Amino acid sequence: YLLRHRHTTPFEMAEIKIRVRVPMDCWRQWIRHRSANVNEYSTRYSEAIDEKQKTLPTDWRSQSDSNKQGSGGYITEWIDNDRAREIKSSLDKDMHVGQYLSDQEKELHGTIASIYSDRLALGVAKEQARKDLPLSNYTEAYWKIDLHNLMHFLSLRMDSHAQQEIRDYATTIGYEIVKPLFPKVWK
Repeated sequence: YLLRHRHTTPFEMAEIKIRVRVPMDCWRQWIRHRSANVNEYSTRYSEAIDEKQKTLPTDWRSQSDSNKQGSGGYITEWIDNDRAREIKSSLDKDMHVGQYLSDQEKELHGTIASIYSDRLALGVAKEQARKDLPLSNYTEAYWKIDLHNLMHFLSLRMDSHAQQEIRDYATTIGYEIVKPLFPKVWK
């Protein structure tokens, strides 16, 4: 009754606190919801988490034609433009575009990890050594939020228009945490 009639103050009394591990690009979207208390892992004082988000060859998405901030379908073939033809001509003729992109990603991650490691080994301060780390690097945080604001977060981030990566996190939080703890609210 309270929820149906938008009397949500009681829902601000229930809180959850979870520890999340999430890639930085996804975290940037997550933290836009300024309705939680956050304590994030700091690479200023600690070494960066040695884990990066990886994209499977079949998971690369194209830019949406109708939504400047969203993706379209999955990339299944090489597009026809000068740069794509140039790249493709330098590769094994049967290499799939997704495999090429994933191989590039792996190479980039390795190069960046090596440079970061070298900086630390040579005595560079952590706060400076971290400056070139990619958005694919994971971060960790404790995230405490009340049920009212959590339901708002989930309504936005579980929506089909949300970026797939944050939608996956929101869906897991919704079904694996909120639904079992607050079944009536979830329903």
